[in-house]
Amino acid sequence: MLIVYILEVIYLNTSIKNAEMKNKDRFLGFVDVYDQVRPGMPEYPIEIITKYLNKKADVVVDLGCGSGLSTIAWKNHCNAVIGIEPSDDMFLAANQKADHTISFKKAFAHETGLSSDCADAVICSQSFHWMDPELTLAEVNRILKTGGVFAAVDYDWPPVCKWEAEAAHKQLFYKVSCLEEEHGDLKESFIRWDKNKHLSNIINSGYFRYQREIVFANRELCDAKRFISMALSQSGLQSIIQHKPHLIKNALDEYTETIQCLFAGETMEADFCYRMRLGIK
Repeated sequence: MLIVYILEVIYLNTSIKNAEMKNKDRFLGFVDVYDQVRPGMPEYPIEIITKYLNKKADVVVDLGCGSGLSTIAWKNHCNAVIGIEPSDDMFLAANQKADHTISFKKAFAHETGLSSDCADAVICSQSFHWMDPELTLAEVNRILKTGGVFAAVDYDWPPVCKWEAEAAHKQLFYKVSCLEEEHGDLKESFIRWDKNKHLSNIINSGYFRYQREIVFANRELCDAKRFISMALSQSGLQSIIQHKPHLIKNALDEYTETIQCLFAGETMEADFCYRMRLGIK
């Protein structure tokens, strides 16, 4: 039985390591477009987390912080914020945003290397679905103070603007999902957990005495260039562009032409629809 247990542990650790490496490498090669067009963290979730803490946070930890957009949003809202990011390109871009209250560490979400009970709040902004939820929540529990808040904040694609542009976006990414299913090497290049299970994973972890989901929207300006670039900032499309560009070229060209025609040089308001799942330890 001991041998079986040891083999199971080795298999689990190997599986976790493989998943980490796959997802980490999925974000190589397009950090510039990601950093320029992705929405930052809105103030609303920061306000809610601060309200639930009933004080200004001392330390906030941002897991899977990407290029640091969600990390720098905490400036002046806490005494210190630490972004955790395993991807080489994203970490380098994020680290350029560091200052005396904002720092970054190259690490995985489930083994941050941070001290226990160090954080008032831990957040995952559009990133929790790339992490093993069980191991990540165990690490969140370890570094989060009693009474602290964990929040997974995600936005839906595409933002609300012109319905024809939204439909074109959905059609393009239906093509992306079909290609991932048809080509095993694309499908096996990542592991993604279901966002719809974020709240149940938080509840079932047993680490939090209160849990809930909050839905809200945040309005930003968008033109054709940004709308197209937001599609190009998504790892699924980038993976095909980088490894099998001929499979997606026609669909991407059609999408680009459609969006340019629909926006016709105009800049308009777009609503990003968010879902925040949180737990209070």
